[in-house]
Amino acid sequence: MISTLLVANRGEIACRIFRTCGELGIRTVAVHSDADEHALHARVADTAVRLPGATPAETYLRGDLIVKAAVAAGADAVHPGYGFLSENPDFARAVLDAGLVWIGPSPEAIEAMASKTRAKELMGIEPLREVTAADLPVLVKAAAGGGGRGMRIVRALEELGGALESARAEAASAFGDGEVFVEPYVERGRHVEVQVLADTHGTVWTLGTRDCSLQRRHQKVIEEAPAPGLNPELTVELYEMAGHAARAVDYVGAGTVEFLVADGRAHFLEMNTRLQVEHPVTEAVFGLDLVAEQIRIAEGHALATDPPGARGHAIEARLYAEDPSRDWAPQTGTLHHLAVPDGVRLDTGYTGGDDIGVHYDPMLAKTVAHAPTRAEALRRLSGALERARIHGPVTNRELLVRSLRHPEFTAARMDTGFYDRHLADLAEPAPDPYAPLAAALADAHGRSRFGGWRNLSSQPQIKRYLMAGAEHEARYRHTRDGLTADGVRVVHADACLVVLEADGVRRKFDVARHGDRVYVNATALTALPRFPEPTEHHAPGSLLAPMPGTVVRIADGLAVGAAVRAGDPLIWLEAMKMQHRITAPASGTLSALHAKPGQQVEPGMLLAVVQET
Repeated sequence: MISTLLVANRGEIACRIFRTCGELGIRTVAVHSDADEHALHARVADTAVRLPGATPAETYLRGDLIVKAAVAAGADAVHPGYGFLSENPDFARAVLDAGLVWIGPSPEAIEAMASKTRAKELMGIEPLREVTAADLPVLVKAAAGGGGRGMRIVRALEELGGALESARAEAASAFGDGEVFVEPYVERGRHVEVQVLADTHGTVWTLGTRDCSLQRRHQKVIEEAPAPGLNPELTVELYEMAGHAARAVDYVGAGTVEFLVADGRAHFLEMNTRLQVEHPVTEAVFGLDLVAEQIRIAEGHALATDPPGARGHAIEARLYAEDPSRDWAPQTGTLHHLAVPDGVRLDTGYTGGDDIGVHYDPMLAKTVAHAPTRAEALRRLSGALERARIHGPVTNRELLVRSLRHPEFTAARMDTGFYDRHLADLAEPAPDPYAPLAAALADAHGRSRFGGWRNLSSQPQIKRYLMAGAEHEARYRHTRDGLTADGVRVVHADACLVVLEADGVRRKFDVARHGDRVYVNATALTALPRFPEPTEHHAPGSLLAPMPGTVVRIADGLAVGAAVRAGDPLIWLEAMKMQHRITAPASGTLSALHAKPGQQVEPGMLLAVVQET
């Protein structure tokens, strides 16, 4: 029996595994980088071991340090979570060689399936060796790992070399393995997968389907179980192919077999030899704890002959600290508050006051709703996200709500090109027009506690706010009867709650303030000073860092005086395990270059200047 378990991971998945361990009476060990010293997963574990450094390469990708940590902390088992070393056969061997229990498939099964090139060969599928114009579009893909990292769509042959190079660099940074391969890219397909669970006694369960078609940068955003709208014959075929893949490598534990479904046909993509981010939707539908099942299987227990029956529908939405309207730019800063209404599951690695840094994935949390029908699950999840209180960096919350309510999604007609077609509309700001007034009234009440209303002016008081990238004014008056605003009746106003009535409709606004940031229900505002300070002006053609991160590459031969063309990639930044290209805004000459490889940059920092010709 396992008594102490180390999780070789961080954040949300570490906390989720610890939760099950607590229910089973298993002691827990966390590992943490220096950047994660005060992270939630390090705080909730019974024991925590430091991994010196901050980057994944220095810490969570150092299998040798993690095995030493497990031995030093007295752990007798290691769970890899997902990402990092979860599909690394050498790490699995190192765990076993140290006399520890590995919560996962055998190293041999990982070798056979975790490399997508070898997995395709096992399933009788050959990757593209030579790419011609007739093969386009193609997808460059990392052979190890997942999560959309190391993936690039190529639509022109001249783009292939750069795509291969950047994919290799991103894959090496995320997984410690820069191997990539090329396969045909299927337009407008659906991403459908099958959860498998297998024991050491020869039993393999196929636990339903999941649809994960809503993706950005090849990374899943919304997932659901079961996959809607599949005909029975195709569902049976998917189960058979998934079962065949598992049995072909004597698979043990939880795994996922992924397919692209197009024109009624299933195309094998890969097998992930680990727990998936989206496993909670399967847990909800089948009434299982997959982590508990993984642990029991590792202890040698047998599965029942048949899996439990499915019940209802579950949908998961990933809450990311990113701005979809700015090319999904990751966001950093302090998360002051995170709460969702009762009735949905929240898996997170953060609590109020935690810092969101640049080194790791920008996912803040997963929200999961389960209901008897798909329509009810959609309504429950979208409503919960709409009412969630998220005070901190910009997130994709509004995008999630609109996606869940989009007619293409509600009718189950989505595919992997959903955001390519609809992002502009889904990311269009739609701030609450009453939010500035509510913020101003709450602020006025807060200040009134220090001395009351001594100067009752008939002139309106004006507060200015930045909301959704635009400046807004709020006007109100102090009177002997309290606060008033033109055209709106102020029913109630205090520092935390404002109630307004307009055209006979009464609305409540929860207000919270953290520094100059004000949160009114789901709307974020920035309070502007009465007398703005002069702002720094940059020359035309200036390239500014869109996010905090690290300069990982400068275009070959790029130097002051070099000629560049509009759209040429000039600088590559890495932030939250993804690479982002900074391109030339116009054709011209590079007149300044301040960025250097390895340099840490902050948003708005000047990287280079292109003088247009």
